[in-house]
Amino acid sequence: GGLGPGVPVRATVSDFGATLLAKVLGSNETQESSLGLVFHYADTKALPLLDLSDLRALLTFLDSAEGKAELEGIGGLSKATVGVLLRDLVTLETGGGNEFFGEPQFKISDLLRTTPDGRGIISCLELAAVQDKPKLFSTVLMWMVAELFEELPEVGDVDKPKLVFFFDEAHLLFNGASKAFLESVTQTVRLIRSKGVGIFFITQSPKDVPGDVLGQLGNRVQHALRAFTPDDQKALSQAAKTYPKSGFYDIETLLTSMGIGEAAVTLLNEKGVPTPVVHSRLPAPRSRMDPADDVDGAAKASPLYATYGARVDSQSARELLAERVAASAAAAEAAAAPKAEAPAPAPKPKETAKTVGGGAEAIGDFLNSRQGKQMQKEVVRGIFGLLKKKF
Repeated sequence: GGLGPGVPVRATVSDFGATLLAKVLGSNETQESSLGLVFHYADTKALPLLDLSDLRALLTFLDSAEGKAELEGIGGLSKATVGVLLRDLVTLETGGGNEFFGEPQFKISDLLRTTPDGRGIISCLELAAVQDKPKLFSTVLMWMVAELFEELPEVGDVDKPKLVFFFDEAHLLFNGASKAFLESVTQTVRLIRSKGVGIFFITQSPKDVPGDVLGQLGNRVQHALRAFTPDDQKALSQAAKTYPKSGFYDIETLLTSMGIGEAAVTLLNEKGVPTPVVHSRLPAPRSRMDPADDVDGAAKASPLYATYGARVDSQSARELLAERVAASAAAAEAAAAPKAEAPAPAPKPKETAKTVGGGAEAIGDFLNSRQGKQMQKEVVRGIFGLLKKKF
């Protein structure tokens, strides 16, 4: 992904959330609820899910004997559901998920940049790695809107919005969407206007956007509509009825007669009331005939590239679970190992008369022995021999 000239855009799996991830994976309601349980477990156990490998490691752990025991009180996971989610994660990883999920996570506030003279900056988001995964692309945009809704303060009705989002190919956002996802999108679109953010869904048919979401949109720019089938004619009639009545145009005729560069426009006035429909001519976008810009060079020169250019390798759920499993295996191995017998105490040296008693007792015992008595006789004889010589 890129913001501006090739600046990577990433998000952590934890911040992306179970509802949006289930939309990307194409999960059914059962799988979506199971994914929500996995995210709840990761939050309560302080296991950061940074990239898809972390989520895969957590699913594998929760499918093990140790992991199943920890989920028994909160519903548990079936082996079949875990298998489906793991297979879908592999598909997502090879389809651009590895490029988008990870750190550093993009700060949505960087979309609100302005030039030094106060003019706004247009950011074009491109996910080159997921050109064949438009569902991921559209859901990433919805994640950005949800992040803005959480971070921006309430400002009420402002003269001009702080930021405007344009969702191209909006039908991809709602194809196969679950009830929980549609409720999330509807709530965000309804309330984010008070945060100073506008949203436009760009699609080829009004029926591509669900009625609950379409009812929350104030400004409408409708290009030519064509009715080639009975279903198209029904959709055209329904779209015409949603426009304010006009005394100047037959809306249904106008919508089918417009050509390239023309549009039917209705906006909200300062009181929040839709204005009458206006048939407008749109100027063509400006273009140039010059060599292509040096995108890579501009990316490295961008101040945002220093923040988001290189990935961050933080300790995440994968490493924490690996340490936990290793510690459990070591404890189990230590418990199963046979206990070593304590070494026998060394024999004490044999005690003798010389070492048991004190010094006087040892001398007395020696004098009473045969060798001691013989020595006493020799000492007496020597003393009497000296006396005899002296006298």
